[in-house]
Amino acid sequence: MAAPALTANRKQTARQLWLAVHLYLGLSLGLVIAVAGLTGSLLVFYLDLDEWLNPQLVIAQPNAQRQSYEALYQALRQAEPGRQRGWRLEIPADPHRAVTARYYKPEETAHHGFAPLMVSLDPYTGQVLANRFWGEFAMTWLYDLHYKLLLDEPGKILMAIVGGFLLISLISGLYLWWPPLSKLKTALTVKANASKERLNYDLHKLAGFYTFIVMLVLALSGVALEIPQYVNPLFGYFSPLQPTPKPQSFPARAGQQRISLDQAVAAGQSVFPDARLCWIETPHDAGGSFRINLRQDGEPSQRFPKTNVWVDQYSGRVLAVSNPVELGGSDTLINWLHPLHTGEAFGLTGQLLVLISGSACPLLFVTGLIRWLQKRQARHKFKLRSSV
Repeated sequence: MAAPALTANRKQTARQLWLAVHLYLGLSLGLVIAVAGLTGSLLVFYLDLDEWLNPQLVIAQPNAQRQSYEALYQALRQAEPGRQRGWRLEIPADPHRAVTARYYKPEETAHHGFAPLMVSLDPYTGQVLANRFWGEFAMTWLYDLHYKLLLDEPGKILMAIVGGFLLISLISGLYLWWPPLSKLKTALTVKANASKERLNYDLHKLAGFYTFIVMLVLALSGVALEIPQYVNPLFGYFSPLQPTPKPQSFPARAGQQRISLDQAVAAGQSVFPDARLCWIETPHDAGGSFRINLRQDGEPSQRFPKTNVWVDQYSGRVLAVSNPVELGGSDTLINWLHPLHTGEAFGLTGQLLVLISGSACPLLFVTGLIRWLQKRQARHKFKLRSSV
């Protein structure tokens, strides 16, 4: 009889340990995780919410003919003549959506790690619809809150640590929930006609269980995205990482002009004729090259695919190509991290799963806090009765 009793004591001790870990992680970091989950849920539909908040960005009646890419670029240069470095233009597939151009590292926000100027253009008229700095409008402020708690580089490290503790909290919660097989059905449902205390407990355990897999993926991918400078080299031990090409355009002959954006796009799409154009990056200086970003069928990310073609800005010659199909396992895994984190890797279904799972974080925090307060109050009442 001694051996079963000893085993039971060990199990009870282990349970008490994990209960303490789960409790104190929830009390200390629960609010931060709740904020991260809620902001992450909103960011799943970042563009849609930004357009809802700024209806001038929506093209109500799109025309049949869009402006050429060169014409849009010239409209951009005319609106911002002092920006001499390259721009990055996002080309939407939706005819109602504006072209958004980013100018990285403007002087006005140079003290921030990432705060480009964002200029939205009507793709049919070239009219500037909005001129905003990253972090100074709602959705980008939410992004910075989610990604780095508005703290730049220290915030990224802090959020990576929070993500690591979230993993521990998830695993400890699953361990504490795990029922005997005979009680599995009860453990997976809300008890009918239960007290408010039991209802709160059921909401907490079921919210954690039914979102466990998605939240596990979100926590792992979130940590990797926060600190790629540490995580990516670890992936590189398993298969070599491909360095990003940085080709230079050949010096122009006297009087030679750069090619148009449309010519650069044509050169890029000649390599991948069935791919969809997503971004055009213009040269930063006289030696720079165009980078044409395309999406091939099967790539997990819709907005940030990894098919790239670099084009000489004078001759239109293709200088370098990056085809994600040819990448090794580590690069492929890294390319999946962001679309997994946003859910877009699995389309609308994936986005809704991330939306629901992120929204569960505030629910888990509130129900966990209530349960702790309930237990604390019960212990206090017990002590009062015992002292009488």
